[in-house]
Amino acid sequence: MSELYIRVAEDESEEPMEIPSEDDGTVLLSSVAAQFPGACGLRYRNPESQCMRGVRLVEGVLHAPESDWGNLVYVVNYPKDNKRKMDEIDAASAVKVKRGFQKTSDLIVLGLPWKTTEQDLKDYFTTFGEVIMVQVKRDAKTGNSKGFGFVRFTDYETQTKVIAQRHMIDGRWCDCKLPNSKACPDEPMRSRKIFVGRCTEDMTTDELRQYFMQYGEVTDVFIPKPFRAFAFVTFADDQVAQALCGEDLIIKGVSVHISNAEPKHNNSRQMMDRGRFGAVHQLFPNFPGGSASLAAMFDRSQYQFPSSHV
Repeated sequence: MSELYIRVAEDESEEPMEIPSEDDGTVLLSSVAAQFPGACGLRYRNPESQCMRGVRLVEGVLHAPESDWGNLVYVVNYPKDNKRKMDEIDAASAVKVKRGFQKTSDLIVLGLPWKTTEQDLKDYFTTFGEVIMVQVKRDAKTGNSKGFGFVRFTDYETQTKVIAQRHMIDGRWCDCKLPNSKACPDEPMRSRKIFVGRCTEDMTTDELRQYFMQYGEVTDVFIPKPFRAFAFVTFADDQVAQALCGEDLIIKGVSVHISNAEPKHNNSRQMMDRGRFGAVHQLFPNFPGGSASLAAMFDRSQYQFPSSHV
C-alpha cells in the first residue's frame, strides 16, 4: 500500500497538519505525538450523527475507522492533566509576551570607577540579559570618565531586575536607575515605596516581606524603632506599589491601610520651617543658627506620612 497522509489538528477550527501513515494503513501514536507533544489519541466528528468518535488505539497504533481514514480532520486528544498544564503554559507565555511589549529605557549607572570601560560595562550587564547599548560618559577635553554611564536592555523584565539591586563593578558598588528626565514633567516620579499603617507590634519585617511578596518582588522592609504602628515596604516595580495604594489588607488578622510614601519636596520643607519655627525664633532671637537650626533639631523623617497617621 502506498504511503498516505491523514489530516490532524489540535482543534476543529484550526488548520490541520498532514501525518504520514504506515504501509498497512495504520498511524503510529508516536508520529502524532512528534507534532503534537503529549497527544494520547485521536477523535473525529461522524458525518452522519455529528457526534465525536474516538479512533481505536492498540499498543500505540491508531487504526482507521471502518478501514478508511477518508478526508476527515482528526482532532488530537490530550490527558486532562496535561491539557491543563499546557493551558497554564500558554497563559504564562501570553503574560511574558505582553510584558515583552513594555518599552525599555536608558538606565543611568552611578558611581562607576574611573578605569571602567564600555566593554567592562557591557560584559557585566550582559550577565543579566541582552544589552542594546552601553556608554561611559567622558570629559570632552581630557577623555577621562565622569564616573557614570548608561545602559539599555532588550527586555523590560531585565531592566526591572537590574534597577532593584546594587551592582559591584570593578570593585565598587554602583547604582542603576531611571534618570529623572524619564519622568513626565507634569507629574512626579512614582514611588516604589508604600506606607503600611495600623501595624501591630507583633508584626516582623520577615512576616511583612513574605506577605507582600505575593504582589511582586520586595527589595526592603522597614519598621521604625521604637514601634510607631506603621512600616515601609519597597517593591522593585513602582507599578506594584501604586496598585496597592488605597487598599485595606488583612495581615495576621489585622486590617492595615496602604498609602503612598512620597519624599518631601524642599519647598514644602522650607515653608514648614519658616511657618513652624519662625514664631519660636522670635522668642529666641539669639539662638545660634537662627530658625534653620531650630528646624534641624526637630527634623522628622524624609518621607511624607499620610495626614491620618501624623
